Amino acid sequence: MIVLRPLDSGRSQADIAAMRLPDSFLDDLRNRLSLSHVVGRKVTWDMKKTNQAKGDWWAPCPFHQEKSASFHVDDQKGFYYCFGCQAKGNVFGFVQETENVGFMEAVEILAGEAGMPMPAKDPKAAQKADLRTRLAEVTEEAVKWFRLQLETQAATDARAYLERRGLNRTTLDRFEIGFAPDASDLLMNALTDKGIPFDLIEGAGLAVPAEDGNAARDRFIHRIIFPIRDPRGRCIGFGGRAMNPNAKAKYLNSPETVLFDKGANLYNLGPARTAAGKGQSLVVAEGYMDVIALSQAGFEASVAPLGTAVTERQLQMLWRVTPEPLIALDGDVAGQRAGLRVVDLSLPLIEAGQSLRFAILPEGKDPDDLIRDGGPKAMQAVLDEARPMLSLLWHREVVGKSFDSPERRAMLDRDLRAVVRRIKDPSLRRHYGEEIARLRAELFGPVVPRGDGGGLRGNREFVSTKSHAQNRPFTPGKRWQPPAQATTTARTSDLAVGKTSPDTLLEQVILAGLALHPSLIGEFSDLLEAGHWTRDEHLWLAQVLIALEPQIGAEAARITIDERLGHEALEILLAQRHVRISPLTRTDVDGARMCIRDALARLDARRGADRERREAIEDFEDGADEAMTWRLAQAGRLRDNSQRMARSDDLDGADEVGLSTYLQDLLDTKVWEKAKKK
Repeated sequence: MIVLRPLDSGRSQADIAAMRLPDSFLDDLRNRLSLSHVVGRKVTWDMKKTNQAKGDWWAPCPFHQEKSASFHVDDQKGFYYCFGCQAKGNVFGFVQETENVGFMEAVEILAGEAGMPMPAKDPKAAQKADLRTRLAEVTEEAVKWFRLQLETQAATDARAYLERRGLNRTTLDRFEIGFAPDASDLLMNALTDKGIPFDLIEGAGLAVPAEDGNAARDRFIHRIIFPIRDPRGRCIGFGGRAMNPNAKAKYLNSPETVLFDKGANLYNLGPARTAAGKGQSLVVAEGYMDVIALSQAGFEASVAPLGTAVTERQLQMLWRVTPEPLIALDGDVAGQRAGLRVVDLSLPLIEAGQSLRFAILPEGKDPDDLIRDGGPKAMQAVLDEARPMLSLLWHREVVGKSFDSPERRAMLDRDLRAVVRRIKDPSLRRHYGEEIARLRAELFGPVVPRGDGGGLRGNREFVSTKSHAQNRPFTPGKRWQPPAQATTTARTSDLAVGKTSPDTLLEQVILAGLALHPSLIGEFSDLLEAGHWTRDEHLWLAQVLIALEPQIGAEAARITIDERLGHEALEILLAQRHVRISPLTRTDVDGARMCIRDALARLDARRGADRERREAIEDFEDGADEAMTWRLAQAGRLRDNSQRMARSDDLDGADEVGLSTYLQDLLDTKVWEKAKKK
């Protein structure tokens, strides 16, 4: 049990003053580390009571002995509270209490975990904090002034514009929208009349100092004004939409100030976080008007970057709110490019439970347009069809490109491997590789394992066999022609090799069984369509089998195979000793079914063991831990299972003789007859 102590016990005012750190640093640290992540090291979450999507976590309290989950963590607000002992605080306080350290030590622990260097000691930190407070007071005065100006005669056109955009009075008040008149010094004069010195007005980003003979002037002139608040509710800056169509910049934002960091804040983040906590999807739009239109239509969990491309710090802020934000993109080329920039930025940062999805709007429409034309339902339909990150990446790599040569396909392979390598999370990197391999198989043909099992894994090569088969699958009713350069001898000679891999031998048993008993093809169609074959010949035969007419007889099936692949293909396959002595050639359909299933089970077990070993090696490359140990143990269990399936000597590392012995034992024991009696 953790003993509570007062946070500030034994601290002098000098000590407290020395602890002052830049607010921006502490805010960034909070954004990078969720409270649930930090607390999770000390508690066991009650997952029945916890609602991860809303950032609502429950566990037995670490500060007093209890069995019930009365300790609550609110990830959205960044606070914890125990309903039993009344312990409460934020992420810094939790580390102080659980590690028995002071505030600065707690900050150092968390900064190290987040990979952030501690800021250099600044004897003027207290003065800077005081300056931020004073600047925030200036911006609040400016908010009031801008809002009053929207009600004046000078703002007639601005009010008409906002009305045309469909903004009602409630929305105008909710977002505190104001107006800057077409004059160069009205705001400066209003603020100085309140006793605010010019250096604070300039420091808040509201005035441009005199230069080159020009007098000082207001920064925002003849613009609709959108106040920008940080998650704590402070006004830190402004955005202005020009009323003059000839203005150099349609939108103008506050400059970087002590208060305002464009890349570390998001428009409407505070209210959006609250709405997301109530179950709404977090939507990232392009600009202020999009967010306002979305919120007015009921999509209150909407935010936007502040005149810049999305930054890494903003992504971390989004993931603090929800594990999978929706990026709303315009359907034009510029929107696609913007989405891909976000994808490229986020690739090294994504992990299990931390990704993005992309909602592509109709071309030529932004969220405001879509909602005005089709209402909230039209927008919801777009959000419901949001696509995963990989969809955009794949689109970029293949759409509009030709892969009619080995060089071009090799270039695609190289680019896809580069994409996968950028993902740091080993498990996620593996899943991305597998999905890319699947997409590639749809484009060129199934991926054929080579040596290590194939797939788009690390630096390993992945090869499409369908590309050898004229880049298209078989379709029922059409005659397939093998490539001209692949003669019958070349296609079938490998089948006559005396010593081949166990996987290849098992594949030959499966394919031979289906060729001899075509009535079983429907039961194993998934295998034929998605199987990873070790040889081109196996793929070609599988494609012919899947294209056969349903209920075709054995003799008719053999004639069709001979017509499409050549007489030698099936003849050499059936001449292999392990096929010739197997139950396939001397039993009924039930016996063949059992033989095929048994061979398939052995093949799956072998490949599962190989896959687990590869993944263990990849885990080892990223640092040995419990995951690697578990994977190696799992690989051993799978391999043992593969060996126990045989009733004879094991097949591991064996050749045709080992498989022949195994199949002969199947025949001798008539395992299929025993299965039917059960």
